[in-house]
Amino acid sequence: MSVNTGHGLPFLPGNTFRDLTKSSFHRAQTLGYKNGYGVARRPSAGIGQNPLLSANISHSERNQLVTDIPNLTYGTDTQRHPPLNFTPAHAAYDKKVLRFYGYFRQEVLHSPVESFRIRPVVLYYYLEDDSMCGIEPPVENSGIPQGKLIKRQRLTKNQHGELYHWKDLNLCMDMNVFGTVYRITRCDTFTQEFMESQGIVLNEPESIPSDPYTTQRSHNQLAQITPYEHNHQLERFLTTDRQVLRFFALWDDSDSLYGEKRPVTIHYYLVDDSVEICEHQLPNSGRDPFPVLLHRQKIPKHIKPTCEPFPSCVLEVTQHDVQEYFSPGDLRLGEEVTLTGRRFLLCDCDDFTRKYYRENYPEIQLKPVPTDTTPLQDTRRLQVIPPYNGFGSLEDSLQNCLSLIPEPPKKDVIKLLENDHKVLRYAARLDSQNPLDEGRRFILLYYLSNDMLSIFERPTRNSGVIGGKFLEKTRVPKPGSTTEKPEYYRPADFVIGAAVEVFRHRFVLTDADRYVLSYLESVSDRMPENVLSSLRQKFAVSLNAI
Repeated sequence: MSVNTGHGLPFLPGNTFRDLTKSSFHRAQTLGYKNGYGVARRPSAGIGQNPLLSANISHSERNQLVTDIPNLTYGTDTQRHPPLNFTPAHAAYDKKVLRFYGYFRQEVLHSPVESFRIRPVVLYYYLEDDSMCGIEPPVENSGIPQGKLIKRQRLTKNQHGELYHWKDLNLCMDMNVFGTVYRITRCDTFTQEFMESQGIVLNEPESIPSDPYTTQRSHNQLAQITPYEHNHQLERFLTTDRQVLRFFALWDDSDSLYGEKRPVTIHYYLVDDSVEICEHQLPNSGRDPFPVLLHRQKIPKHIKPTCEPFPSCVLEVTQHDVQEYFSPGDLRLGEEVTLTGRRFLLCDCDDFTRKYYRENYPEIQLKPVPTDTTPLQDTRRLQVIPPYNGFGSLEDSLQNCLSLIPEPPKKDVIKLLENDHKVLRYAARLDSQNPLDEGRRFILLYYLSNDMLSIFERPTRNSGVIGGKFLEKTRVPKPGSTTEKPEYYRPADFVIGAAVEVFRHRFVLTDADRYVLSYLESVSDRMPENVLSSLRQKFAVSLNAI
């Protein structure tokens, strides 16, 4: 009998006591890691523990106790095998997917062309979590949004909530998923090998039935397009694309009220025998800006007699009613051609058109017709410029006569940039018969950027005249010039000692800045000699006086 060593009492019911000195009540660990390997360990025996674990036994004996399995009641287990290593499903079946091909039948209501459709589908079964998804492969020009039909999930196979398993799948079987019956027809090679390795016998694969509407539509397309016609159109497109015959013609509209002959351009496209007519718009013609008189289209030359009495606005002429369209052989220079009820006189053509007719229609002679394409101008429509009234500058007033919405006159930008902030200054006196104007001194500023002139009066004490701005910055015409051909002052007109008339005021130039002489010498090839000599003499006298 085992004896409780702490109290000297046997291990019998009622003879055990709680150890008051025990402070740790955790459950002892029997597993641990050593050098990265999982090992089994046994806790040491304490008070109230099994004395077999606390006995002084060797390590080999302890391992023998762990691995020792008692014999069966009736004999011994002679076919005992070591336990196999367990591999979870997410590791064993990772990236392993079964793929089945099939279709489902969709009913079509309220359609006289089709009653049902056959839509193919691909079903994927993921072995790692037994989930499935369905994808419909895209079909060109089907008009149906295709792609994923069933998102990846566990699918139920009956009303009891049982889920589909790969053991339930086979070829030539029906699957009812969310009210839609999918028919499995075949599978891929991996799926066949997997199912056979698990002992499942697959049925014989079958083919997906054809969609009756798709088959009928393909037959109709083949019946409408013949190989000969398709090749002929393709060959014509590759050889004559962007090749256009251009004729210069006159539209004779003199039969209508206020009609006249108007120049037009006729374009004939060789790729499809279409014709386009563009009108030449003249400035200030008073016509609406519509350059295209006839948009690009095929113009019939002869139609069936039954369609001639009916106007085209009531009965449109179809392709079956046209006997012949206009061709390049119907367009000849010097002849009138009637297009959509309008008469056009072909006068000339471009170089490409001449080359094309020389190679393909050598019997047609292209001789231009000398005609005056400019319309007759009415003398009443000639624009008359009124005389200058003196308000504003001459250029600004002229813009009001040229257009309804006047624009500012154009300026010489290069001259403005090159001569910006370049000013020629001259000293002058007023040449007047009035004795009160004696002693008045002025400064003339000539701006090289825009050829403008401004005058300032120097203030003189006790003269009774207030100095300041005498003339605003403006362009000053020479005396004797007209408003039709105005002539303005230039730097070559300013000579020391000469008189300059500015709006009926005469100024006599008396002096100038030294910058005036240096600038005029830099452009001496455009300056008269008397201008330079007068400035040099003036500055020479000034130096001698100093």
